[in-house]
Amino acid sequence: MANPKHKISRARRDSRRTHKKLTAPNLSTCPQCHEPKPPHKTCLNCGTYKGMAIIGVEEG
Repeated sequence: MANPKHKISRARRDSRRTHKKLTAPNLSTCPQCHEPKPPHKTCLNCGTYKGMAIIGVEEG
């Protein structure tokens, strides 16, 4: 197993990890209500996922 020969500074280590923080979260549109939602998640506006009612949403 490989071992590091020199200590890697916090700045160098953290700068390597910054590329994930620069992108905005992806959003897709709900096919039922056409509101933006995260992909592969239940729509919180209408409560559907893949055309089926999953959670009950109160209208109001």
